[in-house]
Amino acid sequence: MEIPKHVAIILDGNGRWAKAKGLPRNAGHVQGAKVVEDMCEITWNMGIKYFTVYAFSTENWSRPEAEVTALMKLLRNYMINAKKRANKNNMRVRVIGDKSGLDEDIRKSIEDLEEATSGNTGLNFQIAINYGGRDEIVRAVKKLARNVENGSLKVDEIDEKMLNAALDTGDIPDPDLLIRTCNEQRLSNFLLWQSAYTEFYFCECAWPDFNEDELKKAVEAYNNRNRKFGGLK
Repeated sequence: MEIPKHVAIILDGNGRWAKAKGLPRNAGHVQGAKVVEDMCEITWNMGIKYFTVYAFSTENWSRPEAEVTALMKLLRNYMINAKKRANKNNMRVRVIGDKSGLDEDIRKSIEDLEEATSGNTGLNFQIAINYGGRDEIVRAVKKLARNVENGSLKVDEIDEKMLNAALDTGDIPDPDLLIRTCNEQRLSNFLLWQSAYTEFYFCECAWPDFNEDELKKAVEAYNNRNRKFGGLK
């Protein structure tokens, strides 16, 4: 069986999972965070090299203030233990998204985590926080535009490869497989550029119920696809 090199997941259904159990929405987010930790180990053991999760989108700021506050608290708590856990598992952690929109203490924690794990050679784990695909492309275009403005780059030199390198994921391979849980079937502004040739898989289970068996089902479905590139069979 062919194992995808890069798997990305839209973590959907935390709130609905909690509601179905008569729990507050934040209980679903807490359980979802535990599943993310489990999946980091499971993906690596399966042979997946890159694992990217959609944790908090640019649109998520419009959620109720109490829920956003709880999510930021959960993120802070994750960062406290992430460095030790990542180094123990030889895992490199990176955050993609507009970090400038996050509180200073969170930005500092992210910087410390990325620096501390930059030399690890195991799983490459990317967390999308304050991330939006359109926003990422706009930021990349602005970066190139500034280089044109200061004379270090000519407009005619800009190509697909250069724009790709300016993205948050510039040195990360595009996802081979993108999974979305809770039976939602849309991209929701996630990895828009990077998913041009990605295989999509949608499952009914909510993210807090996602496990190794569900991942295996997704990889099996990926293997059953007749993948075509550029019209070639």
